Amino acid sequence: MKVFSFVIAALTLAAGVSAVGIQKSVLFTYPRETPDWVVDQAKKAIEEAGGLITHEYTLIKGFAAKVGDKAIGTVSAMGEQYKVLVEEDQEVRIA
Repeated sequence: MKVFSFVIAALTLAAGVSAVGIQKSVLFTYPRETPDWVVDQAKKAIEEAGGLITHEYTLIKGFAAKVGDKAIGTVSAMGEQYKVLVEEDQEVRIA
């Protein structure tokens, strides 16, 4: 009976994870001449898709977000004309 309960709990957890989707930390950066409304529209699309804006940059035009793959594709397509650069956030080290 305990094994059955464990299997049910594991399946429930797996279903919950797949329903929410996996989110990644991603950086979105734009050329300096990109209109502000383009960046604002991208941030709005991320939030509507359930993502979270984690940082807005001031020295460069861009932001960091926790977002799923579908929203990454949407923002990439929206920013195609303005050459948005999308890259997964990662730790940088100086050797």
